[in-house]
Amino acid sequence: MELKVAEYSDYQRIAELHAKSWQKHYQGILGRDYLEEEVLNDRLVIWQTRLINPPFNQHVLLLEENGQLCGFICAFGNHDFEKGTIIDALHVDDAYRGKGLGARLIEEMAKWIEQYFSETGVYLEVMKKNKQAIEFYEHIGGEHTLERLWESPCGNQLPELVYTWNSASELRKSLHSHSKCDLVIN
Repeated sequence: MELKVAEYSDYQRIAELHAKSWQKHYQGILGRDYLEEEVLNDRLVIWQTRLINPPFNQHVLLLEENGQLCGFICAFGNHDFEKGTIIDALHVDDAYRGKGLGARLIEEMAKWIEQYFSETGVYLEVMKKNKQAIEFYEHIGGEHTLERLWESPCGNQLPELVYTWNSASELRKSLHSHSKCDLVIN
């Protein structure tokens, strides 16, 4: 399995994995019409925009096997004055789930956060109905600190939870003290 930093040329396959993940795991959460007709185009625009001229605080990592995208993670350093760096997206292809790829991607991203944004906390947002992800975040020491409504791309307001860690090093320690798991976040 090869770890690499995403480049502009990766935007389409990242968008396709992101859309496929949402279509499978967010049935009954995001609108059916959005998932069936709009999600891919929406994600293509998002990832092309993110990778054409990335801001200095954005970092996107990919895991590949023989050129096949197995998973990715995206973070924005020091995104929020109070909470710190956000892990904005984490998705693992279903064919590679259960192999610890989600934990590996989080570990590698936490190293980047430690190097460039060590004075900040780490947080992520997860839809309240995404029970699998919530269990994982709690298992690796994430503290549920906030519940709020998210304005989804399909126009629905959905409850989301915010999980935080005081630092990237705290996140890494929690990962090392627990078994490897895979997860999906928005």
